[in-house]
Amino acid sequence: MMNKLWYLSQIKLFDKLSPEDMEEIDKGTRHAKIRKHTIIQTPEMVRDGLFFVKEGALRLYIVNSEGKQFTVGILGKGSTFGEIDSFSLGTHGVYIETIDDTLLCSMSGEQFEKFLSTRPHIMKRVMRILSDQLNEKNEMLEKLALGTVREKLLFLLLNLSAEFGVLEDGYHRIDLPLTHQEIGNMIGATRESVTAAINELAKEELIRTGRKTISVHRERVKEQLFG
Repeated sequence: MMNKLWYLSQIKLFDKLSPEDMEEIDKGTRHAKIRKHTIIQTPEMVRDGLFFVKEGALRLYIVNSEGKQFTVGILGKGSTFGEIDSFSLGTHGVYIETIDDTLLCSMSGEQFEKFLSTRPHIMKRVMRILSDQLNEKNEMLEKLALGTVREKLLFLLLNLSAEFGVLEDGYHRIDLPLTHQEIGNMIGATRESVTAAINELAKEELIRTGRKTISVHRERVKEQLFG
């Protein structure tokens, strides 16, 4: 079994901590392995504490009045989410679902606040991460709610390739197995419309497709989206 401290050292929030600080945090953390397609939070749930993605990936989404799902965030390895008394990382009121087998580390709000009380420099990093995550979430929500299926798909693939992309011959292969139905659920579209859009994008060489794989030419996609 891999060392917990190694995992914690990969978390963006903790990547510049001293070994002593890492040991202090490690004392109260818990680990959980969660299977793909498990809903770990609903809008009605209130969960105190911070959660760190050590392996795998999570999807944050909302459901509109017509029952359509809209993805508002994708969290990959090294991401942090949760709510404690002193601040929120912007994940209250949404569904959170694993989109791959996932390994989470959790820490109580009381423990983390005690840790921060003697380390104000870390609190500054927390606030910066909070700001970045909220900005990303709001941007993704706007794009996915207002765009065409093509625009929604391009924006989603661009974000997935940034978080999970492996560069191969000028394209970033999304290292996450996703079916067209799963992608449709992420952008509030049917499987058929996603398949048609993917085929169109592949013909235009904006993406490349394989068996359950999509590779994205990020520069061309950015040009399509942002001009």
